[in-house]
Amino acid sequence: MYKGKKVLVAGGTGTIGIPTVRRLVKLGARVTVVALDEPAYARELLGHEVEFKHADLTSPDECHAVMEGQEFVFNLVGIKGNTGIGTSLAASYFVPMILFQTNIMEAAFMAGVSRFLFVSSVCAYPQGELHDEDNLWEGMPKQNDRYAGIAKRVGEIQGETYLLEHQWDAVRVIRPANVFGPYDDFNPATAQVIPALISRALSGENPLVVWGDGSAVRDFVFSEDVADAALLALEKAPANVPINIGSGRGITIKDLADTVASLVPGNPTIEWDTTKPAGDPIRLLATERAQELLGYTPATSLADGIDQTIEWYLSNSDLANRRKGVVNAGE
Repeated sequence: MYKGKKVLVAGGTGTIGIPTVRRLVKLGARVTVVALDEPAYARELLGHEVEFKHADLTSPDECHAVMEGQEFVFNLVGIKGNTGIGTSLAASYFVPMILFQTNIMEAAFMAGVSRFLFVSSVCAYPQGELHDEDNLWEGMPKQNDRYAGIAKRVGEIQGETYLLEHQWDAVRVIRPANVFGPYDDFNPATAQVIPALISRALSGENPLVVWGDGSAVRDFVFSEDVADAALLALEKAPANVPINIGSGRGITIKDLADTVASLVPGNPTIEWDTTKPAGDPIRLLATERAQELLGYTPATSLADGIDQTIEWYLSNSDLANRRKGVVNAGE
């Protein structure tokens, strides 16, 4: 399917983007990556088999320019952040997300792109314990995820509108759980829990202070596995049918923190800050649809994924620390 195809990966320098790009190159695609990173930095990440374009995807004109001649599009642009980012940087989080996801999809529609992957998120779901794909509209996203969740819902609806009015059946939708892996945001001020704990532990913090009491349950999925799912979804998923991409199992934040502490050098102890927010008590994704429609099951255990992420960060801390800030990060 991908051999010889012109494929645009928006946000191809991010956590999901880089393994996705590498798979596409291996499959013989003619890949262009567009992101806000400086070209020299992007070249370090991507190598020389990929064309890189520096562009601001909140601009409709720049979206149309990079879309010219493309056949497939992966929209992996996203704004990742910790529990507090969604309120402390609410406008910086919400407005660019709405702009770039709207502009990218509109440009793809206008250019006649035949396949388009929209990456939604677990944060679009209302509060609940186990989310299957059909319960998205059974309530609002929880307060701390309200802005990001609503933005992702808008992106999904945008794809539906093109199908209804124009019969443009290009859009495929995946909803990943909490994604982690190499090339993540490791800045403790903005990072999500796994890269933040890794970065802080390797900087010598002991005890490691973790928000909440450790009882919250989450679904974590390794970035390499999400990249596999992204390629399968573009090929096999029905148009505009959302598909959860998770691990299929939950883990408490306590067990997660203990796993990180056991794998990083120094094995720090954990201290809990119960004055800080911890998010939803339980947030898990049903994964039957991914198995049925894509034949997808994740290949990487949580411990193996964390271990690989630690090893990558130990070897690439300088590269990780040069990553763009939260409002410019890829998924």
